[in-house]
Amino acid sequence: MTMDRRTLLATGGAFAFGAAALAAVESGVTPAEAASRDNGLEAELLRIFDELDFDVYSNQKWERIGESHSPNIRVHWPDGHITEGIAQHVADLKQPFVFAPNTRVTAHPLKIAKGNMTAVTGIASGTFTRPMPKGDGTFIQPTGKTFVMNMCTVGIWNPVTKTMDEEYLFNDQKSFMDQLGIG
Repeated sequence: MTMDRRTLLATGGAFAFGAAALAAVESGVTPAEAASRDNGLEAELLRIFDELDFDVYSNQKWERIGESHSPNIRVHWPDGHITEGIAQHVADLKQPFVFAPNTRVTAHPLKIAKGNMTAVTGIASGTFTRPMPKGDGTFIQPTGKTFVMNMCTVGIWNPVTKTMDEEYLFNDQKSFMDQLGIG
């Protein structure tokens, strides 16, 4: 089965993740095997991704983002906007810490790698303790409520530099806003 993975990922949230998982399984990789076996490049990309979420992102070590992202990273965000370049990506990654400074990625329950592609689910948590900018100069006042958000990142990596060239991010914004008490 041949598919244009970039088109697939850009057009269908959960479907894209499912298709990537099915493609991995179809080619002989089970989710458990992908997470546990030592398969050279695939294992290294999953290790880099763990470091990215658990250390670099969770501890806001923005100067290290280039260890996992190419300078011209193209990122597809859950709300549909697309960014180009590492500087804009870092600016967007900082946003949750403005209103929930204790934001952390706490787990990667499912990790799949096949060739230069990874699909990783994650769980992020935090507490809404500071005003949230609305983008129009106004703010939503903190509710003090905690959140636990399921997410998925699908990455297309450069196998030579071992950095992501393209990233697709998926999460449930409605559930997130409901948990914060502003849905």
